[in-house]
Amino acid sequence: MGFLKVIRTWALRDKMPIREIARRTGISRNTIKKYLREGIVEPAFQVPDRPSKLDPYAKQLTAWLRTDQRKSRKERRTAKLMHADLVKLGYGGSYERVAAFVREWKGERQRAHHTTDRGTFVPPVFAPGEAFQFDWSEDWCHCSLINQNPA
Repeated sequence: MGFLKVIRTWALRDKMPIREIARRTGISRNTIKKYLREGIVEPAFQVPDRPSKLDPYAKQLTAWLRTDQRKSRKERRTAKLMHADLVKLGYGGSYERVAAFVREWKGERQRAHHTTDRGTFVPPVFAPGEAFQFDWSEDWCHCSLINQNPA
């Protein structure tokens, strides 16, 4: 829930005094009055979709990551080596952008592995009397009878 929405909820629905809202949030009373008077909603910052210098090389980098994924850990290339190879291909961007792409790609793969790749486990649930439990163990007793009453 957005911060400004909480303020509006406390003031309008819960009828909480502005002084109490100011004490809980740490915002001045004048600012809270301004939010309530103007009906300000959460600011929505729109980040424009900007092309990256890495975009033309994204397919190549993804292909390298896929092939390295199948290799053992010691045989995989680091992001620095991939950046150096991209520079040889004409990439003019920074290493940090390549490292961020690699981190993001690995994070997506890890999330996919933890959710879709493993399947779904549904624990068996049985109604009473629907299933039985068996104990297949065997117990042996070697008993020797000793006559303790000599007659």
